[in-house]
Amino acid sequence: MLSALTPRVLRLSRIATMAMTYETRQAGDVTILDISGKIDIGVALAFGPGGSMPLQTLIRDLAQSGHKNVLLNLREVIYLDSSGIGELVRSVTTLRKMGGDLKVVNPNMVVKKLLSATRVDSVLEVRADEASALEAFSKTAPQKA
Repeated sequence: MLSALTPRVLRLSRIATMAMTYETRQAGDVTILDISGKIDIGVALAFGPGGSMPLQTLIRDLAQSGHKNVLLNLREVIYLDSSGIGELVRSVTTLRKMGGDLKVVNPNMVVKKLLSATRVDSVLEVRADEASALEAFSKTAPQKA
């Protein structure tokens, strides 16, 4: 009878240690990174096989290979901390120095509030949907003569 009254502890270790993953897609001259998991110091923004490539390194490598317009789809990001914010700012700076840009799409409400509270949304553009984000890239693209 006592065991029925004993509270159960739920183990969420799989969720709590979920690593960062990504997939890439291309839409015209925009590379879309569909990111899932946590962007925090615990996973050090680990990307790709072995989880050892920081976001800024990934972005720099994309830009050096000609992919200078990057859209980060954060729909599946469940957590973002200050180290993740720093990586976003460094990544947008890297792309802009190389003649490109970085935009964010589909952040959940918590991530969106964090981007707003830290004013990162004044440094990089945050859009609610992919279509408007892709359109925003075309409006900021340099005009060809």
